[in-house]
Formats: sequence, structure tokens, C-alpha cells
Amino acid sequence: MFDGFTQRRIETSGATISLRSGGSGPGLLLLHGYPQMHVMWHKIAPALAEHFTVVAADLRGYGDSSKPPTDDRHAPYSKRAMAQDMAEVMAALGIERFMVAGHDRGARVAHRLAQDHRDRVTRLAVLDIAPTHEMYSTTDKEFASAYYHWFFLIQKYDLPERMIGADPKYYLDHKLGHWGKDSAAFPDAVYAEYLRCFSNPETIHASCEDYRAAAGIDLEIDEADMAEKLECPVLALWGAKGFVGRKYDVLESWRKRARHVEGGPIPSGHFLAEEAPAETLAALLEFFRR
Repeated sequence: MFDGFTQRRIETSGATISLRSGGSGPGLLLLHGYPQMHVMWHKIAPALAEHFTVVAADLRGYGDSSKPPTDDRHAPYSKRAMAQDMAEVMAALGIERFMVAGHDRGARVAHRLAQDHRDRVTRLAVLDIAPTHEMYSTTDKEFASAYYHWFFLIQKYDLPERMIGADPKYYLDHKLGHWGKDSAAFPDAVYAEYLRCFSNPETIHASCEDYRAAAGIDLEIDEADMAEKLECPVLALWGAKGFVGRKYDVLESWRKRARHVEGGPIPSGHFLAEEAPAETLAALLEFFRR
């Protein structure tokens, strides 16, 4: 799936990050969403590697990256902690300045990475999200119904962990099918990787901690620098068949957090890079090659 890429594990100050890297040119970090891992980029990473040094990483708690112990505030799974991992990973690879594309949870980490490491992130692409603070502050029945998992996963340990862990395959099938509009988007080998990693009880727990952090400490961190708009260019893409673009004015929501925002819909459901790889690749190349 990643011909020509090298698999690595890099120790950061807070976790061990598993990744694949390949290609040459300017650095481009790819971050995955829930409930997936870096393999979600398999359809477009090789093409991106023709132009960039591509780093496709598993977030802490996901895939084959480590699952650090948590605390009462869920700080080890804050987007700040996850972003710090990625800043250290890129430094370890000798890439001081780089671009970032993130999908879903990875886009939230990418946003915090660009916010906390302004001198290093040169361009940011966020796929199928509005800013976390915007989504929580405008929660209503429509949002809570479509994104019920946000409110399920933040329940106290270990209610969601036990319920998901009772049948992780059923839960994964439901999530991919609920959000995806193209059942052919997930080849057997890719699905098997998702299931292998998500069947790990430590991954289930860590992913719940990710959402618990988003409902608490992440909001506090966002509020502290809400007025400090990003200076780097931002590309916002969303699935034309999905919920985010129907519910939010995505570009306007990002203009509250960044000075230079562009983008538009991709003909897909939630999983842009897998459901509409050609269109997603074209949009990313046009943005990152400027």
C-alpha cells in the first residue's frame, strides 16, 4: 500500500509514534482520523510522495503508536500533547518547516500543531471538520444526533470502553458505514488493519480519552488563544454527501481561526481520501504546491 515508504518508530517526550515516510521535497505530514490510523492515506500518499517528503503517522493512542497513561484531566490526550508528538517527530526526521493535512481527529491535532508551532507549519489542510470549539458551542439536536459518539465517548471510564470492547468489529463496521457513502472505499487489507488496531482494548480506551480531552482541556486551550488567528494559509475541504458541510458554513467557521482560508466540497461522504481520492489529491496538490 505504501510502496517505497519506510516504516519507523520515533520516541517523543510523551509517546512512541509509528509512521511511514517516503518521497522527497518539502515536508508534508499526514494525520488520520477516528477510528482509523495512517493507512487511511494509502490511496494518495504515493502520489503526494512524488512532490513531497511525506510522513504518514499514527496519532498517540491509535494504530501502532503507544498509548500513554492518562490522568484526571485527560491531558495526555489533549490535542496539544498530540501536536507536540508530531512537532518532535518532524524534528527527529530533520524537517524543521513543513505542511500538514489532517482528517477528522487528525485535523484537530493539525490545527493545534499550527497554532502552537507557528514558525514551523507553513500550510494547513483540514478535512471534514469545523473547529472543535465552534462545534461544541453551537451544539443542538441535529449535531448531537449525527455526532452522538462525541457525547458517548466522553462518558466516564469505563462505560464506553466496555460497550465498544464487547464487539469492536460491529462498532467499527457501524462507524465506517455510518459516515462513509461508498462501501468500496475500504479494501479488505485496509479494513483488516483498522480492525486489528481498533480491536486492541488500549486503543479503544485511548480513543475515548481523545474525545474526553476534546470536551474539556482542549476547549480551555482553544479559548486561551481564540483571538490569535493562524497566519499560514488554510485549506478546508469537506464531504459533499456528509454532515459537516450541511450543518456549518465551513469556510466562515475557519475564518474565525485563520486569516487566509479557502476550500470547498469533495464528492464524498466523511472519508474524503478514501471515497474520492482523485479529487482529494487534486485539491491537496493544488494547495500544497504553491
